[in-house]
Amino acid sequence: MVRIRLRRIGLKGQPSYRIVAADKEAPRDGRFLEILGFYNPRTNPSTLTLKEDRVYHWMKNGALPTESVERIFKSVGTLERFERLKQGESEATLLAEAAQAKPAAK
Repeated sequence: MVRIRLRRIGLKGQPSYRIVAADKEAPRDGRFLEILGFYNPRTNPSTLTLKEDRVYHWMKNGALPTESVERIFKSVGTLERFERLKQGESEATLLAEAAQAKPAAK
């Protein structure tokens, strides 16, 4: 089973994270399938970059986000847009909406 989860990077005491698609059995900082984004909670406001098209791809194919990633996705609206994608809305429309929401978040 594939999970979308955080992979810790950075120095001791200065964590930042990659959002990755990884096998459920792989270690936290071990092997992964694809890098989907970057998250830095230490900045104010926190820095987040996502490849939403790839997130949608993995979630359509059954990948589940972990609790922490799910909270991050909810905060930027990715989960809400994915629900609309499942209901039949165009992926291009949703990606354009995500691109417009990105500058407003900063």
